[in-house]
Amino acid sequence: MAGSRDYPERPFLAVSAAILRDSELLIVRRKKMPAQGLFTLPGGAVEPGESLVEAVTREVKEETGLIVEPFKLLGYREAIGRDETGQVKRHFVILPFAARFVSGELRLDGELSEARWIGPSGLAGLATTEGLDEIVGAAFALAKSR
Repeated sequence: MAGSRDYPERPFLAVSAAILRDSELLIVRRKKMPAQGLFTLPGGAVEPGESLVEAVTREVKEETGLIVEPFKLLGYREAIGRDETGQVKRHFVILPFAARFVSGELRLDGELSEARWIGPSGLAGLATTEGLDEIVGAAFALAKSR
């Protein structure tokens, strides 16, 4: 990805995937900053010329080795980090999608340290990115209504 993510001139657009397989959802733990050690959803930045669906499909495959089919946007999240002087160090606008697991064997890339398939109460007691519980709840509610 071109350009530095630190002290950006504008926000970065990113996508993530709440991957549903049967009655479970995949969460991953980030190995590197900015969310190092936190559980979240697989995903990453949208590249120029790439649709949102293409981006989320690519990011999931790169990070986990899984093939998914994104089918519904679950809202948005903003991740804004400031340095000690109050200057914006990072700013991401993240669009999380509900996605169906299609195929593949789970294999983590260098950005992730762990992955878990969880049920609806699987986030309890885990350190997560802000708002993950709302996104996961929305994905499980959507799966239940289908």
